[in-house]
Amino acid sequence: MIGALETAEMKIREQLTTPVRDSTDILVIGGGIAGVAAAVAARRQGADVILIEKSALFGGLATNGLISWYEPLCDGEGTQLMYGLPEELLRLSIKYGPDTLPEIWRDRSKPVDMGKVTPRKQNPVGGRYATYFSPAIFQLALDELLENEGVRVHLCMDGVRPVMENDLCTGVITESVSGREAFMAGVVIDATGDATILSRAGVPCINGKNYFSFIAQEMNDSRVENILSRRKWHMIGASLYGEGHPDGYPFYSGTLNEEVTTYLLDGRKELLSQIKDRDRMKNDITALPHQAQFRTTRRLDGGYTLTEADDRRHNDRSVALLCDFDRPGHWYEMPLECLYHPDFTNLLGAGRMISSSGWAWDVTRVIPGCAASGEAAGIAAAMALAKNRNVSRISINELQKRLEKQGVHVHHS
Repeated sequence: MIGALETAEMKIREQLTTPVRDSTDILVIGGGIAGVAAAVAARRQGADVILIEKSALFGGLATNGLISWYEPLCDGEGTQLMYGLPEELLRLSIKYGPDTLPEIWRDRSKPVDMGKVTPRKQNPVGGRYATYFSPAIFQLALDELLENEGVRVHLCMDGVRPVMENDLCTGVITESVSGREAFMAGVVIDATGDATILSRAGVPCINGKNYFSFIAQEMNDSRVENILSRRKWHMIGASLYGEGHPDGYPFYSGTLNEEVTTYLLDGRKELLSQIKDRDRMKNDITALPHQAQFRTTRRLDGGYTLTEADDRRHNDRSVALLCDFDRPGHWYEMPLECLYHPDFTNLLGAGRMISSSGWAWDVTRVIPGCAASGEAAGIAAAMALAKNRNVSRISINELQKRLEKQGVHVHHS
C-alpha cells in the first residue's frame, strides 16, 4: 500500500498530443450568468463565439446552485440603475415561469409611481426591481437565448488548461466524454467563477473565504396562489454576514477539491438530519444544489480592484453601473481594468471572480453584477480582436458607446 504522504509527494510526468477540436474568435469558459452574458454580448458584436460549460445546464449558481433570487436592478429609491443584459436576463428568468416582481416594475413603459416606492427588497407593490424565479424554467430559456443568438455551445465539458504562448492565451484544453481536446481562440473569457483559467495561466489571483452555507429547495402541502410561495429555500448554516456559521467550522476558499466535497456532503448531511422527523407525506425536498454554493472562491487581481471606497464614486473608465443589492441608495461604477490583468491582455474575467474586494466583491458577485461584467467583457473581447487581441489597446470611449447602444448605463446620472 502507498501511504497518503507518499502519494502527495509523487509526480507523474505527462507528454501529451492533444487534437485541436475547433477554433473561434472568442472562447468563453463557464456557462453561468456571466458566461452567458459574455457570449451573447460578443455574438451581438458580430464575433464567432464558443461557450463551454462543465455541467449539463446553463445558469451557474442562479440555477444549478438554486440561488433563484434575481437581485435588484434599482437603487431602492425608485430609480432603475441597471439595464442592458442584466435587465434582459431578469425578464428572461420569468418569461415562461412564475415571478414575484413588484407591481411598480411590471410595465417599464410607464414611469414608476414614486408614491408606492419602498426600499424593501420584497414588497408586492413597491419593492425593489427584483424577483424570485423558477431555476428549471430559466435554464430552458437560457438554452433558447443562446440558440437564437447563434452562440456555439458545448455542455458537460471542462476547461482544464490554457494554451499559452508567453503571456498570450491562444486557446484552452478541455476534457469531456470525447477525451482531451483543444479549442483555439483570439480572446478567452474566464467565467468559471473560480478564475480557473486565469490562475492556471499564471495571472495573479487572490483566494476568498466562505462561511458554511447550504440551500436546498423544499415544498409542502400549503395552498397558495403563486406557486413560488410553495417552493421555499431551506437554509442551513451562515447568513450573508456570517451569523449562524458553526463554531469551529473552517472557512474554505473553495479552490481545493477536498473542500468542495466536504462542503457539499456536510450540507446534505445536516439537511437530512433536519428533515428526518417531519411528516414525510406533507413535505418534500424538491431540489438539491448541483454545485457548492460558495460566494467568493478565487478572483482576479486585476489592473484595478473595486473596493468599498468606490461606493458612489464616479470613474471615467466605468463599463458598468452596479446596484448595491443590500444597501438602498448605494452604487458602484466598475472600470474596465477590473476585468483583466495588464500583463495578460487577451484574457478577460467575468462574473464573481473579477477584481474586487470586501463588500464590493459581494456587489459584483450577485446575478445582476455577473450579467453586467459579462456583457462588458464580451463587447471588450470583440473589440480587442481588431487590436491585435489586446484589450488594453481598445478605446474606452468606443467601448462605453457600444455598451450605451445596448442600453447600459455606465455612469450614475
